Amino acid sequence: MNTTSKSLIAKLWTLSERGIHGLNALQPAAQLIARLYVASVFFRSGLTKIQDFDTTIALFMDEYHVPLLNPTVAAYMGTAAELALPVLLVLGLGGRFAAAGLFIVNAVAVISLTDVAPAAFQQHIFWGSLLAALLLWGPGRWSIDCFTAPWLRARVLGGHSTGGRHTQTA
Repeated sequence: MNTTSKSLIAKLWTLSERGIHGLNALQPAAQLIARLYVASVFFRSGLTKIQDFDTTIALFMDEYHVPLLNPTVAAYMGTAAELALPVLLVLGLGGRFAAAGLFIVNAVAVISLTDVAPAAFQQHIFWGSLLAALLLWGPGRWSIDCFTAPWLRARVLGGHSTGGRHTQTA
């Protein structure tokens, strides 16, 4: 390779590193936006269910066929999950737990409906993808988990806290 080629490759490499650094800096914002978006979808669904809970129970008896659960129990559990887990997800408090719980709620919703329109199914796939990403990578640096996990780890395992630095446990 001649000197000009090496120089061009070095410049492109440096440029790509800067781009990656910029993208990495956007991760906390992207994780927060994902948390806010998916939480709002499920929370609004929970609010709809509590507006007329008799209708919600009727839907669970007639339309939503949740496997292994009594329809009334499923209605209460689903509604409670749709109201509580999004709050935790937005705060990033138990963020991975909340993402896992909503992922399960989402999967059960798809399984429980006998007839899902293709557009609705695509929405569930999108929500599931966001929840899977939050489960795998965590709620991010802009979450309560990021600040509490090091402190809790130090309390449980002993030793020193990392002072609120982002860790892989968040």
